[in-house]
Amino acid sequence: MEFKPTMLQDRLATLDILRGISLLGILLVNMYTFYLPMPHIDLASWFTTPSDIVWQKNLDIYVQSSFYPLFAMLFGYGLAMQWQKAQSREQNFYTLGLRRLSVLFAFGFIHAVLIWWGDILMMYAFCGIFLVLLLRLSPIWLLVSAVIINGLMQVFMLFVIGIMQFNTKVDDYLDIVSVEKAITAYGTGNWLDAFMQRLTDLSTQAGIGMWFAALFTILPYMLIGAAASKWQLVERVKELKWLWLVLAITGLTIGITIKSLPNMFTRTYLFDYLKVYIGGPILSVGYIAVIVLLCLLPIVPKLLSPFGKIGRMSLTMYIMQSIIGTCLFYQFGFGWYGKVSVETGVFIAIGIIIVQMVIAEIWLSKWKQGPLEALWRKLTYKKKVEIR
Repeated sequence: MEFKPTMLQDRLATLDILRGISLLGILLVNMYTFYLPMPHIDLASWFTTPSDIVWQKNLDIYVQSSFYPLFAMLFGYGLAMQWQKAQSREQNFYTLGLRRLSVLFAFGFIHAVLIWWGDILMMYAFCGIFLVLLLRLSPIWLLVSAVIINGLMQVFMLFVIGIMQFNTKVDDYLDIVSVEKAITAYGTGNWLDAFMQRLTDLSTQAGIGMWFAALFTILPYMLIGAAASKWQLVERVKELKWLWLVLAITGLTIGITIKSLPNMFTRTYLFDYLKVYIGGPILSVGYIAVIVLLCLLPIVPKLLSPFGKIGRMSLTMYIMQSIIGTCLFYQFGFGWYGKVSVETGVFIAIGIIIVQMVIAEIWLSKWKQGPLEALWRKLTYKKKVEIR
């Protein structure tokens, strides 16, 4: 029996909506990297105007560090769905799964080198390999594995912070030499200048330490998503609505509270750590739960269908965001690098998402999947996959 890609009728609308909304959250965070000399600055201390400070703080609480866990959980959920389908057909998923992840890694590498240094696809593909190897575990053991792996990192981080003293105020980070090089390359340089700087920034983004850290900060959320998929938590939302309600209330309340600590009190290493590694993932669970519950109302999936359509084309839309972002802000494009406020950046991100919704609506009226999704499937299954 041959492997076949997931057809349109097999898709779960709520998952596509979640992917689409997560693309908005990811873009809001990635906007900084398009028009500021990231990763050579500390965002919390970079801005000086009152408006920028307020907008940055709100993004820090409600968006930053809460959407990459969300997308990682969705990644794990989807991969586990494919594994379960293969199991039901008594097929070996490992060869196909590893090939699929290899193609994704190749997409990420091209994206990182030629378009934008902040690529996350390579990290997802890398962590996905370990996820595939663990998919045979029962859902409870997937969850336990996630807790253990993430817990090891939490213990290590708390140990490091303890050495620095919990109440030590965070020092403002600024690598002025690297900042000047980035501004020159992206803000006034040509495509080749931007390319060379992109390789420099990529060496920081994809350093050896980051690959190792990804196994403790991304893989656990994929494992949680895989466990949720095996339990069919989204498919059984009506049956489990009280569980989802508890997750929504506790996720939003605890997540927002923890993420607000650096702004409510003195910004210390402990509060920064809690904000990113505890509050961020908890809030992402709250967001997922709210959206899943809202999708129980018949009108909501219809209202959110534009997000669902860009979610169906998430790979294409993610790469497109990078192309649009670099064209808007780098000198070889519109040259807006360093010239927009945080507020303007937010509205540009929303504008990009709206444009993508229109593109997705038009594209999916003629085809069943995005162009990069079609290419991904063709390279994975080694045969032509119809997209009409």
